[in-house]
Parts: sequence; structure tokens; C-alpha cells
Amino acid sequence: GLENETRINESEEEEIFWHIKILPILRELEKEDSIENLCLACTKLYQALNEGSMLGKIFERRSVLLKTLYKLVDINSDPLCLKLAKIILAMKVDGKNLLSVCKLAFKICRNEKNDYIIQNDRLLDYLLEVLRTEDLEKNSEALLYCMGAIKFMSGNAVLLNEMVDKGAVEMLLQLMKQINNIKENDVYFSSLGHLLVQLTATLRNLADLPPARCQLVCTGAASELCVALEQRMNDKDVCTYIVRIFSKLSSYGDFCAALADCSRCYVLFLALLNKHQKQQDLVIRIIFILGNLTAKNNQAREQFFKEKGSINTLVSLFQTYHELDLNAQKWYHERGGERKKYPKHPSEAEDVLIKLIRMLANLSVHPSVGAALAAAHHVVELLVTVLEYKSVDDCEELVINAATTINNLSYYKVKSSAVEDKKLHIAEMLLKLLMSNSMDGVVEAVRVFGNLSQYHEICDFIMQKKIYRFMIALLDAKNQDVCFSACGVLLNLTVDKDKRVFLMEEGGIGKLVDCLQDFGPADWQLACLICKTLWNYSDNITSAASSFGEYTDTLLVLLTSLLDEELVSDYSLDRDLRDYHKLYRETEFKPVAEKLLDRIQSHHSFLPTVTVTPF
Repeated sequence: GLENETRINESEEEEIFWHIKILPILRELEKEDSIENLCLACTKLYQALNEGSMLGKIFERRSVLLKTLYKLVDINSDPLCLKLAKIILAMKVDGKNLLSVCKLAFKICRNEKNDYIIQNDRLLDYLLEVLRTEDLEKNSEALLYCMGAIKFMSGNAVLLNEMVDKGAVEMLLQLMKQINNIKENDVYFSSLGHLLVQLTATLRNLADLPPARCQLVCTGAASELCVALEQRMNDKDVCTYIVRIFSKLSSYGDFCAALADCSRCYVLFLALLNKHQKQQDLVIRIIFILGNLTAKNNQAREQFFKEKGSINTLVSLFQTYHELDLNAQKWYHERGGERKKYPKHPSEAEDVLIKLIRMLANLSVHPSVGAALAAAHHVVELLVTVLEYKSVDDCEELVINAATTINNLSYYKVKSSAVEDKKLHIAEMLLKLLMSNSMDGVVEAVRVFGNLSQYHEICDFIMQKKIYRFMIALLDAKNQDVCFSACGVLLNLTVDKDKRVFLMEEGGIGKLVDCLQDFGPADWQLACLICKTLWNYSDNITSAASSFGEYTDTLLVLLTSLLDEELVSDYSLDRDLRDYHKLYRETEFKPVAEKLLDRIQSHHSFLPTVTVTPF
């Protein structure tokens, strides 16, 4: 009885409120023809309904209210339609009414000129509520338009930030899970693909914001997106947006690690590459993602390499885009042939090749993978091809990446090494890079020569082409990396006693001593390499003066100083790095430096009298 009486009382209160507050506004809406006044009346109506707790509530004259509002939709005014959509959504309509209002919201939001008025209203709140509460199968079409409206909103920076604050990321992932639970044989599967396109497009926009990125990592977005990718492999639009999301997020370590843990991702990416080989925008992003995954993760390198057909897929892509690049070059030559008319930035084909080679360079860091690639003749041939037909003037990054990868592969001394088989041809190609105006290119070429000069034939080539002069000249670069690479080549050359004399004749001794003085305790690896080179050089020493000339005394003082146990460590380095440097000094530098010092002293007839700048 009490419940019935309460309902009667509530009904009476609603009746009174309706006649006093709501009905006058509805009459105003029916009579008014000014858009501005209609908007004001809608604002009053929303406030009145909110005041009477009638929003989202079933009451007797609800249909009259909705009928009045829907009549006004036909007036072609986005500001008015925005007000109407907000009230109708707040009424928690369903069925055809929900579909109609979602279509209305979609129409308003697709026009970016309306962004400002949307920012100042609460339309986003009600659209997110629709996503959160409505049944996926029952209202799939309404959800499609609702999601489309939100996607348009996500193109606006203010609204995008608002979405993150209102928990849109979690809502979208929950909706994606629901979609992923509907299997391919379900009647709704195909139509929900359109909804997934809008959803993933919105997530891609959200991925630009740091707070959203954190949420995407914490909520396990990587695995859910992989499920969607696998189920929608034949839907190019869905695949493109998911790949764009991964492309953006894989640049960040935490998400990259989460994606690498999704063991199926490598199979999926390979399947997409094989399916859409000539779809450059998709291919370049997938290769970029794989490059990020394999940049610092040895497990990812091994896992990708072990996937069936992984390297063959990369080689096939290489051949496809190499051919496209050759055709582009031919086209330019036929239209004038002047390099200055080429695009200054990498072409689409070059961009793919750059990222493909970066991927191979990353893979080659893994010991077993690198060894296998070093023996893969078709892989090495493609890398050499780049050095043959491209110069640094054409595309610097592409040529340097190819040289870097060859350098990585040349490290592995394996049976049937393709690098070893082609070493002389590679050396010829590197000579072009060595003589280029690109310092990065020069350094990379020197690094490759550092590995290749372990072969007797390459040492002969270096002497024949007088490349050793270039290596000695690089010691003046005052750059540790450049000096280290050049010194590596000189070390290998001095293994052969017949090739040692050039070091003194070309002024190499003085430059090596200068490097030792310049970098000293700041780089024990370089200091060790210099000492090893001088040790090889002085193997048949008869007197210190004849071997080291005017630099004998300076070298004696330098070695004595560097071997001093009181030598202060570089405290600008963190503790672990400082400990590593200390260990390297004790185990690598010190033994060879002590032997060299002893050799010079035993062949020297007087004490040093020169002074050097103290460290």
C-alpha cells in the first residue's frame, strides 16, 4: 500500500512539474522560428528536465516530449541539432530513437567547424555512456554511428584530452573485447567490422597522448589488438588502423615489450606483409614495428627469425621495392637525368628499403641469427646491390644502413660466409663510400674495413689502393669513434711484418701517440687498440729511436702516466660504467701497455726529458 501511495504521489508531482515547468517550454519550441531562441529554449528544457529528475526516466508524457524534439531535427541547424541530440541522449532512448539520435550526432560531429560548440556541451559524455551501456548485437548500427561521432571528435585536441579524462580508453578496449568474442561464422561478424574501423581509428588518435599510452599498456591493449588483427586479416581498413596504432606505440619501450610478449604478432605481421606486399603505407609501418621490436630485444630477434618464411618474406619485399626504386631512377634519367631533380627526401620505395635493412641489421646482432644471415647469399647479395646502384648523394641513409648491416654480418666467421666470398667486391664498393662527402658514410666504411682487414686479401687491397693513408689521416679527426675504427684497420695491417713500415713513413706513429694523449683514460678500449698497434709495429725493434723516432720520449711518459695506479677515474660516468672501465683497464689495457713500455725501455738508452700535459 505504501509503495502504491508513493507512486501516486510521485505521479502527481510529475504532473504538476510537467505543467508548470516543461509544457511552457514545449509550446515555446513549437511556436518559435528563431534558431537562437530555439537553442535557448532547448537549454532551458534540459535544465528543467534535470531539475525535475526526468532525464533518463520513464514518465507518462515522455513520448510527447520526444515527438516535439524530433520535429525540430528537420530544421537545418547544427547548433540546434546539438542541443536536441544532447537532450534526446540524456533521455536514454532506445531502438529506432537511439539509432536516429546517433545518426544526428554523427552528422554534427563530422563537420569540424562544429568542434567549438561541441567542446562547450556535454555531448561526449552521453555518447560514451551509449558505448558503455548499449547491447552490441541489439544496437550495432546505433553504436556504429555513435562510434563514428566519437572518432570525429578525437580529431580535436581538446576533445581528445577530455576523452582520456573520462575513461574512453578503457571503454573502447572493453567494446573491442566484445567484438572480438563474436566469431567469423556469426551473422553480426561482418557488420561489426565497420564499427571496429571507427574504434581503432579513435584509438590511433588517442595513442598520441602520454596518459592514453600508459592506459593502453596497463590494460593489455597489445594482446587484444593482436586478436582483432588476426580475426580481421581480410579487412584492410581494420588492419591499417591497428598497424598504425602499433607503429605509434612500438616507439615506446614499455608497449614494445608488451607487444613482443604477444607471440602471435610475428606470424600476423608476416601474413600481412605477404598479403599486401605492394601496399606501401601498410608495409612500411609493419617493417617499422618489427624494427622497433628487434632493436633491443634478443628474444624478439630469435622469435621472428624462427617464424616460417620470415627471411624469405623480407627478401621478397626487398626485391619488390628495389625494382620500384630502379624504375623511379630510370624515369628520372629519361626526363633529364640530373640528380638535382630527384626528391631531396627518400622516396616511398627508398623508405621501405631503409627500414627493411634496419630490420636486417637488428636481427644480425643476435649471435645465431647473425651467423645464419652471414651465410645467406641472397641476403648479402641484396645488401651489396644497394652499394652498387646507390650513392650517398642519392640516399645517404639507405647506403649507410646497408654498410652497417654488412659490417654486422662481417663480424661472423662462419663456414660458407657470403660476406667472405664477396669481400673484395664489397671492398671495391666501400671505396666509393670512403671517398664520399658523408662523414657518417666514411665512418661506416672504415668499420667494415676493420672487420674485413682480418683477411690477407683485403690487407693487400688496402695497401694497393693506398687506403692506409686515409686511415692514418682519420686519426686527426679528434673523434673517438672515428679513431677507434681507423686504428682497428691499422692494427690488422701491422700483423703482416711486410706492411709495417708505412706507419712511420706516413706519420702514423705521431698520430697514434696524439690519439693516446688526447683520449687516454677516457677510452681504455681505444688506448688498448693503439698499444696493440704499436706493439705489432715494433715487433722487430732494434732501437726505440729507430722505431718511434721523435715520439719515443713522449710515448714513454704517456705509458707511465696511464699505468699509474693513482690515475683518477672519470666520475662523470655512472658507477657501473666506471667499474667496467676499471675492469677493462686492468684486464685488457694494462697487460699490453706494460709489455710495450718494457719493450721501449729495454731498447732505449736514456731517460725521457720531455713533459706532457698531465691528465
